[in-house]
Amino acid sequence: MKNTPSQLPPELRKKICDSLRAVLTDGIDLHSQIKIAHWNIKGPHFAALHPLFDTFATDLAAQNDELAERIVTLGVLAVGTVRHAAKNSRLPDYPQELTKDLEHVRLLTERIGTWLVGARQARELAIECKDDDTMDLLTKHIQAFEKHAWFLHATLET
Repeated sequence: MKNTPSQLPPELRKKICDSLRAVLTDGIDLHSQIKIAHWNIKGPHFAALHPLFDTFATDLAAQNDELAERIVTLGVLAVGTVRHAAKNSRLPDYPQELTKDLEHVRLLTERIGTWLVGARQARELAIECKDDDTMDLLTKHIQAFEKHAWFLHATLET
């Protein structure tokens, strides 16, 4: 582990960083999946969903950056190449031939849900380790993506 301004013991920092790395890996994968949906969407909801998906991707890219910076601040290297994400993501692969608008909504709803489970698990670990800064960061990210998921859920309701 690298030198860090954190007051947390090294073993707790390592545990927290391992959980943050998993969230970051899922976030990198989710970002690419959202962009696939953004690029390929067709259908009656195109005009509303195309920019909405881009907003999700932009938010997630910023969150991924904040997670990576938190990992490094805690003294561990951030990882996140596309190959690393493909090998280690907890998200299922995304069908790249898909174009139907509401099918994209359904799949992204599921994948954001999976990302939220991992982010909540990481937040629980941060709470256990009394790492308020990581907990606050994850809470902010969870709140943003719960709202995004709500938009998708509302789109699917009839």
